[in-house]
Amino acid sequence: MKPYCFADGQFVPTQDATLHASDLGLIRGYGIFDFFRTVNYQPLFLEDYLDRFIRSAEKTFIPLPYSRSELKEIVSELIQKNDLKAGGIRMVLSGGMSENHFSPGKGKLFLFAEELIFPAKEKYEQGIKLLTLEHVRPIASIKTTNYALAVWHSHIWKEQGAEDVLYHQNGYVSESSRSNFFIVKNNEIITPSEHILLGITRKNILKLADIPVHIRPLTLKETLEADEAFITSTTKILLPVTQIDEQPIGTGKPGPISLDLLKRFKNLESELTKA
Repeated sequence: MKPYCFADGQFVPTQDATLHASDLGLIRGYGIFDFFRTVNYQPLFLEDYLDRFIRSAEKTFIPLPYSRSELKEIVSELIQKNDLKAGGIRMVLSGGMSENHFSPGKGKLFLFAEELIFPAKEKYEQGIKLLTLEHVRPIASIKTTNYALAVWHSHIWKEQGAEDVLYHQNGYVSESSRSNFFIVKNNEIITPSEHILLGITRKNILKLADIPVHIRPLTLKETLEADEAFITSTTKILLPVTQIDEQPIGTGKPGPISLDLLKRFKNLESELTKA
């Protein structure tokens, strides 16, 4: 964490930020968050992230006591106070204090500035392994703070040399625990349409694709027979997936379409954040 955050309506030392022990964010795990990167002191795709954060607050019935313009001002000042040339900003809105300890109350807003470490270079060059896990994330279209299953299950990933999981149910895949999922088959891109978070990196990767794209239900069987696979997220950009469980994907190496899309995204990022 960087030295300053936004909490209780003001900028304070990060170590001084507090949350009441009875807040629904703690006792029920109920809250929302979003996370975006800064590049050359500029928040990348900020409007898209604010759209999603504001929409998530509305859908979870947690009052958001700041307007879009006020949030943008807070973000700008937080970047300056922390000299955050390249890093991450985490927006968190807690479920608030509840009279019955269950219904959403007045949420408490935090914005934290963070260091950001990308996955190791060899993961982009060699690809990663995912473990299949039968699960659908609750209210998947909202970026909630409820990651209990993934956090609990994560020790298994490490034991089996995996980067993350691939959720599936009734024969269809949806997403990874913190990433969107794609396959490439016969020079076409397919990404799931159901039970997913509409990722901002996903949105821009789809725009950059110069081959046919299909957003539709995707079976686990199709996935295991793919030519290529990859995941996308704010903190990973695009990571090739070369193994799912014990099944190699395609050649077992990052594919040309995945690597080309990663290059295109980095070029877009450079264009958007020129000094």
